[in-house]
Amino acid sequence: MKNYLEMTKEELLALKEELDLQFEEVKGKGLSLDMSRGKPGAEQLDISMGMMDILNSSSDLKCETGVDCRNYGVLDGIPEAKRLIGEMAEVNPDEIIIYGNSSLNVMYDTVAHAYIHGVCGNTPWCKLDKNVKFLCPVPGYDRHFRITESFGIEMINIPMSPDGPDMDLVEKYVSEDPMVKGIWCVPKYSNPQGYTYSRETVARFARLKPAASDFRIYWDNAYCVHHLYDTNQDFLVEILGECAKAGNPDMVYKFCSTSKISFPGSGIACVAASPANLKDLLANMTVQTIGHDKLNQLRHVKYFKDMDGIRQHMRKHAMIIRPKFEIVLDTLDRELSGLGIGTWTNPHGGYFVSFDSLEGCAKAIVAKAKEAGVTMTGAGATYPYGKDPKDTNIRIAPTFPSAENLKKAVDIFVLCVKLVSVEKLLEK
Repeated sequence: MKNYLEMTKEELLALKEELDLQFEEVKGKGLSLDMSRGKPGAEQLDISMGMMDILNSSSDLKCETGVDCRNYGVLDGIPEAKRLIGEMAEVNPDEIIIYGNSSLNVMYDTVAHAYIHGVCGNTPWCKLDKNVKFLCPVPGYDRHFRITESFGIEMINIPMSPDGPDMDLVEKYVSEDPMVKGIWCVPKYSNPQGYTYSRETVARFARLKPAASDFRIYWDNAYCVHHLYDTNQDFLVEILGECAKAGNPDMVYKFCSTSKISFPGSGIACVAASPANLKDLLANMTVQTIGHDKLNQLRHVKYFKDMDGIRQHMRKHAMIIRPKFEIVLDTLDRELSGLGIGTWTNPHGGYFVSFDSLEGCAKAIVAKAKEAGVTMTGAGATYPYGKDPKDTNIRIAPTFPSAENLKKAVDIFVLCVKLVSVEKLLEK
């Protein structure tokens, strides 16, 4: 197929007529397909069902220190859970607090703590005379942006590259503006592009010289073990150790969870940080709770046993979702390569493929897909305030639909990309 950008008006009109017929035929099928969120599919949930049999009424429900996990107490998590999640997060167990099932909840609480109480003795953000600002690598995770937006925090776009955020911009904002208090990061298999921060990017993060003493890197390592391949895996430098070596031990909160490892609604989450940061967070937690779900922590430890158990489990996940990513990428390559109307990422892990359309087309593509029966993440969601300045980015989430439904959904998506692109070119 000829590059759309090189077509004459007559060729585009003829192509539009053909695409319109295809679209009406698809629309007439009355399909209802969901490709909107990065949720594990039912087959993925099934591989963790053995965890439901780990504990029963005759089980020893004491942790290794003799604490009864049915009762109150152990605010920061049972020792064996801290060891297991510490190994997954690549940190010392003493650097971790184990929470409930949701790392998003932990991130919200961490921002709320800074806003209401202040970070390590600094002025609470709610009592400052000027607006707090956050740096937001874009495209990025919509739920991060919704947290900061809910507190009225001003968000600043930072462009992403395959190596990570534009560190020249990050360094400039962080070093010059004391109202810049944080940056959101998904450093490994980023949401939505699937990029992993380079060694140099992590080193530059660790060497930041913030104008604000309460500046923190919100390091959401959600996909730390979520590889698609056994051999072609991305490597991420461990940030806490780098910050400590650079003389900035308190500059980062590192989050992770088992949400897409065991059960998304019933996993365990953690924050890893310096002793000073953990002490600060625990002081507030003592008011919030008398302890998180230790039975669930015990269940995870007994089921996975160690890091090797988690790795073996993640290979099962990869065997299920790798073919789905291949359906998406093969279809995009076959149907759109060389047409000049879109580019996309080819990640080695994580949960998403990022697609960039012609400028001004993303919202129309997603709306057209919806009209044909395919629900996708809203265009603009990957930017703060839902405003993609160029209206180009679309997040593709392959994991939740069955392979059969995914193939139908992606076929419809590429049809919509073609149709909307032709319409945009005809406008010119």
